[in-house]
Amino acid sequence: MFDPAAGYPTHRPRRLRGNPRLRDLVRENVLTRDDLIYPLFVYHGSNLSREIASMPGQRQWSLDRLGEVIDQVVELKIPGVMLFGIPERKDARGSAALRDDGLVQQAIGLIKKRAPELLTITDLCFCEYTDHGHCGPLVETAGRIDVDNDATLPLLVEQALSHCRAGADVIAPSGMMDGMVRALRAGLDGSGFAHIPIMSYASKFASAYYGPFRDAAESAPSFGDRRGYQMDPANGDEAVREAAIDLAEGADVIMVKPAMAYLDIARRLKDAFRVPLAAYNVSGEYAMIKAAAERGWIDERRIVLETLTGFKRAGIDMILTYHAPDVARWLQQG
Repeated sequence: MFDPAAGYPTHRPRRLRGNPRLRDLVRENVLTRDDLIYPLFVYHGSNLSREIASMPGQRQWSLDRLGEVIDQVVELKIPGVMLFGIPERKDARGSAALRDDGLVQQAIGLIKKRAPELLTITDLCFCEYTDHGHCGPLVETAGRIDVDNDATLPLLVEQALSHCRAGADVIAPSGMMDGMVRALRAGLDGSGFAHIPIMSYASKFASAYYGPFRDAAESAPSFGDRRGYQMDPANGDEAVREAAIDLAEGADVIMVKPAMAYLDIARRLKDAFRVPLAAYNVSGEYAMIKAAAERGWIDERRIVLETLTGFKRAGIDMILTYHAPDVARWLQQG
């Protein structure tokens, strides 16, 4: 018999959780293949498909074998890729990044012939191309060696124009140089590429999560670190200011990098600006999940899908992730 004095709950949220179809209907955020961008490493040489030891399942691809992974991406209906290049020869200026016949430029052309519908995004930076591993040419001031911010800007424009001539759909400057978006927007607009969007790494932190990427891109600094231009992980207000500057200078999409430890930043940016927001699920985040899964400590599929759904919940629209092929398969399977 029901006794009102027994204090039964007035509100019962569990009513909406009991039936799996009802759970689907009330789900607030849904991860789909259309959210995914797959980062790819294009390597000098021929007949190369080399697994990256610290990133199980990820590979460096020579141009003559890049079509293998592009076909896979298209078959899985992943909408876009992000390209990084690792040239054979590096110098203090990163000259290999500027060549119209450079690795990334040739990769763009190959993709556009093989899969013209595939969104092709290019990372704009110099750390993979300089012999010192920093993100632009260096200058010594008051006994301190640092990246020459203003000398880097015209080189970024030159690199971007080369990518656009090759057929890039989106350019993504990642070096955290002051004024980079303004310089790029002016350079693109003045050269007939006003239609090319800029996806700015607006809030890129000097993170320990990048370790495996430096193996993949062979881009570890030969001295010092990048804390002089990438952001302090302790700062949140600064991330909002950086994003505001890039948007004012003409960015079309802003990005948070890394993702997992910075979802508070993603949410703040989405709430503040309501613009398209990307996040880079970086190499260290990927490697930790793969290592734990290989040891049987976690369910890889459930962990990855839960993690990326969390990105969506934080307001992220586009997810750059090395998990993209697996996620696309899992979502296809249901």
